[in-house]
Amino acid sequence: MNAIEWPAQQLKIRRPAEFEPHARTWMAWPHRSDMYGADALVAMQRAYADVAHAIAGFEPVVMVVHPEHAASARARLGSQIGLVEIPIDDCWIRDSGPTFLKLADGGLAGVSWRFNAWGRKHEPYDQDNALAERLLAREDALILRSFLHCEGGSLTTDGEGTLIATETSLLHSNRNPGISKAWVEKELTRMLGLEKVVWLPGDPLDLETDGHVDGMCCFVRPGVVMFEFNPDPCDLHGRILADNLAALASQTDARGRSFEVIPIPEAYDVEATSAVFARSYINFALANGGVVMPTFGRASGDEARAAVARAFPDRRIVTVDVGAVVPAGGAIHCITQEQPL
Repeated sequence: MNAIEWPAQQLKIRRPAEFEPHARTWMAWPHRSDMYGADALVAMQRAYADVAHAIAGFEPVVMVVHPEHAASARARLGSQIGLVEIPIDDCWIRDSGPTFLKLADGGLAGVSWRFNAWGRKHEPYDQDNALAERLLAREDALILRSFLHCEGGSLTTDGEGTLIATETSLLHSNRNPGISKAWVEKELTRMLGLEKVVWLPGDPLDLETDGHVDGMCCFVRPGVVMFEFNPDPCDLHGRILADNLAALASQTDARGRSFEVIPIPEAYDVEATSAVFARSYINFALANGGVVMPTFGRASGDEARAAVARAFPDRRIVTVDVGAVVPAGGAIHCITQEQPL
């Protein structure tokens, strides 16, 4: 299909919520031993395969793989997971992939944001910057090109015109220097068919994503969100989460509703093994009829699973050990990207 730089005013687009039906889930196969180390990469690939197969129990999964690593990926993934060969630099498709949209006539569209590896933290990233458009072209989707540096982990939407985003990420000088908050908001609204952006302060301690919203908050349904907390009143990250929750409580969604909040603990009893360790249970993936969430084998995981069960009583919950992934800065939501039905 065609690619356009800016949606025409008459173009009716909508960003579906993640809890709506999916056509498939996309992932991207890790292959950078120079970045993760040979032993860590093998463990990381095993975890990616486990996540892929868990999601495939609910809906189709397609793995984007660098052409040079297609054979080894197929050997590790088996025949249940689809493979698409596209050059990629890294494996965090939530951020490098497209943000899918639906057109009023039911057609598929998507936003190709600019991607600079979370503020030039890793190189190269030119293939990842090109991934969204290549994938959308493959799906014959209408491509909307944005000037904004933005990652999918920066966004959570309710399907009814409300977006929640963080200032530390989207307004960081390493993403969009010189662009005002008002202009960023206007671009998000236009590209995603939104009515309102709800801003949270974010997380200045996050050294990898600069405080993506998908590490603290997600929509369960319109008007209802899950929000992470830390039960230790002395925990610095817990205070940051509390500040963000307070900011959310002072705002309303596009329909004028105050937000109902379902609390979920972060992995407060898990020891971080890196400076960018993703100690988050809310970084899960929704699938058709299911939730695939991280587990660390700690008591906090039982609490988190119970919270997810309360939030999604009609979905089956599957947990996957992603201990090999989280030291690199993300979890299950970060390595998946849903395509709406």
